Amino acid sequence: MSNEKYDDLFTAEDEKPIDYKAILFEYLMYWPWFVACLILCLIGAWGYLRYQTPVYNVNATVLIKQDDKGKGSANSPLATMQDLGMLSMASNFDNEMEILRSRTLIKKVVNTLGLNIRYAEPRSFGYALPLYKHDTPIKVWMTPEEADKLAAPLNLQLDCTPDGKVKATAKYIQNGKEGTTEKTFDRLPGVLVTPVGTLTLNAKDSTKIQEERTIQVQIVSPTSAAKVCQRNLSTEPTSKQTTIVRLNYNDTHVGRGLDFLTTLVALYNADANDDKNEVASRTAEFIDERISIINHELGTTESELAQYKQKAGLTDLTSDAQLALQGNAEYEQKRAENATQLRLVEFLKEYIERPENRMEIIPANIGLSDNGLSTLIGQYNEMLTERKRLLRTSSESNPAVVNLDTSLEATRKNIQTSVASVLKGLEITRNDLNREAAQFASRISNAPQQEKELLSISRQQEIKASLYLMLLQKREENAITLAATANNGRMVEEPLAGGMVGPNGKTYYMLALLLGLGIPVAIIFLRNLLRFKIESRADIEKITDVPVIGDIPLTDTEGHPIVVQENRNGLMEEVFRSVRTNVQYMLGEGQKVILFTSTTSGEGKSFSAGNLACSFAFMGKKVVIVGLDIRKPGLNKVFEISHKERGITQYLADPKQTDLMSLCQPSAISPNLFILPGGTVPPNPTELVARKSLDHALEILKEHFDYVILDTAPIGMVTDTQLIARVADLSVYVCRADYTHKSDYELINDLKRENKLPNLCTLINGIDMDQRKNGYYYGYGKYGKYGKYGYGKKYGYGYGYGYGKEK
Repeated sequence: MSNEKYDDLFTAEDEKPIDYKAILFEYLMYWPWFVACLILCLIGAWGYLRYQTPVYNVNATVLIKQDDKGKGSANSPLATMQDLGMLSMASNFDNEMEILRSRTLIKKVVNTLGLNIRYAEPRSFGYALPLYKHDTPIKVWMTPEEADKLAAPLNLQLDCTPDGKVKATAKYIQNGKEGTTEKTFDRLPGVLVTPVGTLTLNAKDSTKIQEERTIQVQIVSPTSAAKVCQRNLSTEPTSKQTTIVRLNYNDTHVGRGLDFLTTLVALYNADANDDKNEVASRTAEFIDERISIINHELGTTESELAQYKQKAGLTDLTSDAQLALQGNAEYEQKRAENATQLRLVEFLKEYIERPENRMEIIPANIGLSDNGLSTLIGQYNEMLTERKRLLRTSSESNPAVVNLDTSLEATRKNIQTSVASVLKGLEITRNDLNREAAQFASRISNAPQQEKELLSISRQQEIKASLYLMLLQKREENAITLAATANNGRMVEEPLAGGMVGPNGKTYYMLALLLGLGIPVAIIFLRNLLRFKIESRADIEKITDVPVIGDIPLTDTEGHPIVVQENRNGLMEEVFRSVRTNVQYMLGEGQKVILFTSTTSGEGKSFSAGNLACSFAFMGKKVVIVGLDIRKPGLNKVFEISHKERGITQYLADPKQTDLMSLCQPSAISPNLFILPGGTVPPNPTELVARKSLDHALEILKEHFDYVILDTAPIGMVTDTQLIARVADLSVYVCRADYTHKSDYELINDLKRENKLPNLCTLINGIDMDQRKNGYYYGYGKYGKYGKYGYGKKYGYGYGYGYGKEK
C-alpha cells in the first residue's frame, strides 16, 4: 500500500479527537490483570529486598596540604611556559583527589586489610549476614600473589561444629571448568591445597562456635577487589575555597568501611612522604660518595705536606717573603674557592651526563655559588617528582605526562647549558686569578724553592679541607630535611558511619507499582497495536468516515441463517430493527433499491441482506431480495432454495421471452417477502449485469415492491457489483469482526471518494460479545420491556452502546 493511500486511509482518524473516556473504559475492563500484576510485582519487590544485603555509608574529611614552594619564582622557565599557554598542568588539589581514589593506592589498602577475602553467614530466609574481623571465628588467608592469579572467585564453605571440627569445601574455576576440593579438619590451624592456590585456615575465637555454623568465604583477586572498592569510593571537595576533600565509601559492613578509609589516608600519606624524600635520598647518596673521595684525597695531601716539611726542614720565612706572600695569599684564597666550585660543577656535570641518571633526581644543595643553577635544579626535581606520581595512576601516553616529559627535557637542556656556562665562567676566573698570582710569584721568585713547594702543597690541602667540611655540613642539612617531612594529608573528621544508603525500599516499591500498572497497559497497547482486523465500531470509525448503520452480534444460526422472527423482541430482532431504521433514514423519498456487498466472501453479506429483508417484511412492507451474486449464489443457502431454480440470470439473458415476476418466489417466512434467486450460473456474468435488461428488471421490481434488496458479489474480488451499483439507491458494505482486515477499508474509502457506490454505508457483522475486548458494547442487549433498551444514537446512525447475550 502506498504512503498516499495510507494517508487517505487514516485521515479520518487524525481529524477526530481522541476519546480518552473510551480508552480508559477499555483498560478498566481488564482490571483483574492490573490487580494481579500489581500483587505479583509488589511481592517480587518485597522478596528482592529481603535477599539484598544493606549497604552503609562511611564518610570522612581530609585536608590536603598545598606545596607552595617555587610559586614565588614568577620568572622561572616553567612559570613562563604556563603563562604563555605552552604548558597546561592540573591543580595540585585535583591531582591529590585522583590519587586518593586511584586503583594502585586502593589495591595497597586491599592487601593491607585483606579485603579480597569476604566472609558471610547464610540464613534460611533472607540475605547472608556479612562478617568482618571479630565477627568470624575462622580466618582464611591466601597470599596476594596467588590471589591475583585467580581467573574467577574462589568460594569456600566452612561447616563448623562445637567440637572444633571444620569441613571445608572449595569451589573454583580452572581453565573454564568448575572444580571442587573438600577436606575435614579435626582442629585448626590447617592448610587446604587447591589447584588455584593454597588456603590457610586459623581459628580466631573458638568460643563463638557454640552450635553448628556455616561460614561462606569468597576470595577474589586483589585487583578485582580494588576495582569494586574504587566504584564504592567517591571523593569531592567540601567547597571551592578549601582544599578539604570529603571521602564517601559504601560497604555492607560498617567496621570494614571505617578501616578502609583510615588505612587509605595512612597509606596515602606514606606514599606522599616517600615521594617527597626521594630528592633528599638521592642527595644523601651523592654527598656520601663525594665525602669518601675527598677524604681519601685530603689524607694523601696531608701526608705529602708532613713528608715535605720533614725532608726540607723548613723554618720561619724572611720578612720580605712574608710581605710578598701576604699579597699572594689573597689570590690564592680566591683560587682555592674557584677550584672548589670547579670541582663541584665537574662532579655535577659528570652525574648529569650519566645515562642511568637521565630520569633520576639531580643532587641539590651541594654548595654551588650560582643561585640560578641551583634554582633550575630544584624546579627540575619538582617536575620529575610530579611525573612519577602521575605515572602511578596513568600511563606515559597521558597528556599531562607527555607535557611534563616535554618540560623535563627542556629544563634538563637548560641545566646542561647552565652547567657548561658556569664551568666556562669558572675557568675564565681561574685564568684571571692565575695571571694575578703570577705577578706576585715574580716578586718572590728569589724565595727558596722549598718555600714554593710548601705553599703548593698547603694550597691543595686547604682546598680539599674546605670542600670536605662543606660536604659534611650539607650532609647534616640533608639529614634534617629527611627527618622533618610532614604528612601530605591530615584527617579533619575521623571516619564515621552515615547510615544505610541501599537498597532503597521506597524506590523498589515505587518501581514495582509502576511495573504493575505499566505491564498490563503495555500488553494491552501492544495487543491493540498488532491487531490488523476489524473488531468493533471504534476500529471502523478510526479509519473511515463512512456511516455505520449497525452492529450485528455473533450468533449461532444452527443451520438456519434467518435469525429474526415476527412478533419477538429478542436480541437479533432489535439489532435488525435498528439497521432497518437507519437504512430508512438514509434512503430518500422514492428510493427503494438497497445493495449489499462486501470485500470478500464469508463476511455475512447474504446473511445480513436476508435478515434485513425479513425485518422489512415483518413491518408490513412488500420486499423482494434479488440474488445478483450470480457467480457464487449465496442467497439460495440462506432461504434453502435449490440451485437449480430459475432466477434473474434467465431474465437478463432473454428479457423478451421471460416473465420477471414469475421468477419471484414467495417466502414461507412472511407473505410480504419474495425471493428472486440468481438462477443458473452464466458463462459471462460481467457482460450479463452490464446489459440494459438489468435496468428494466429493477424498474419492474420497484413497481411491485416497497423495497428491493440486491445481494451482489464481493466488490473486492470482481467488478460485477460496480456495474450493478448504477441501479441502486443505497449501498451497504458488510464487514465482519475478526475477519475483515483494516487495510480493506482502503477500498471502501476509494469507493466513496470516487462515488462508485451510491449512498455508501457500512454494517458490522459477527461481533463476539463474550470477548472482553468488546466491552465497548457493554450494557446493550438486555431487551424486553420498553425502557430497558441499552442503545441510542451516537457517532452516526442509531449507534448502540453495545450488544450482549439475550437472557
